[in-house]
Amino acid sequence: MSPDGLIVLLHGFGSDGANMRPVGAYFEAQMPGLWIAAPDAPERAGGGYQWFSIAGVSEANRPARVEAARTAFDATLRAVIAGAGFAEKLDRVVLVGFSQGSIMALDALASGRWPVAGVVAFSGRLASPEPHAPSRTTRLLLMHGGADGVIPAAESVAAAAAFEAMGVATELLVLPGVPHTIAPEGAARAAAAIAGMLGG
Repeated sequence: MSPDGLIVLLHGFGSDGANMRPVGAYFEAQMPGLWIAAPDAPERAGGGYQWFSIAGVSEANRPARVEAARTAFDATLRAVIAGAGFAEKLDRVVLVGFSQGSIMALDALASGRWPVAGVVAFSGRLASPEPHAPSRTTRLLLMHGGADGVIPAAESVAAAAAFEAMGVATELLVLPGVPHTIAPEGAARAAAAIAGMLGG
């Protein structure tokens, strides 16, 4: 019997929540009884949405953009979590991000703002400005395609080392030959990890 809990799916740049729903449907089939939410990011970007602008983004200015995006991100997340009835139950919430959504999920963890049960980050990177003060009770799974040509897998490798040094229980999985996407193998591994994060 799967535990009650909430999975919040955070899409990548230029996409939308609907694009994450097939992943949500897979999780729902694997873990009946969980709530699945897939909000749109707050800013328009082409035919979709963005958590922050990538126009002219660089290693030097990315942390400031992530920090500037926190207010709108937190408002979106707060509304989703409260709407599902989990405002006082963050230990039953898991954030699952892809690409830019992973950057924001990792920032939510690194900054200590969201002490959720777990974070699953597909194809992301740690781009959070210091100080870092993550919850030690949150569990982290980082997954990345070894053939990712958008965000190199080395970013997840580096993030894993950083979070482990911060005392966060961290697991890293690099999938050989997988490009910038959520592969079936990755979704399956994520489902197993989420069940564990929620005590299933």
